[in-house]
Amino acid sequence: MKKVLFLALAAASFSFASCDSKTENAQENTADAVENTGEQKADAMEEQADAVRDSADAKADAIEDAADANPSQATPAPATTPAQ
Repeated sequence: MKKVLFLALAAASFSFASCDSKTENAQENTADAVENTGEQKADAMEEQADAVRDSADAKADAIEDAADANPSQATPAPATTPAQ
């Protein structure tokens, strides 16, 4: 009889322990809000980083295009010899 009563009390205590309290739910909601805020900030920072990369790529392309448009001063054109 004591074993049955003990098992019944144990089962009941496990069922009560698995229920969430209002305090626990509030803490979980707060944790979820903090996590979501962090994710939003990370997403915004990633978008900023992409914009910086795109800007740097555009500037580098413009510099390379300008360099390609100007003739090179470092290597002179080959000299031609008069035909004999």
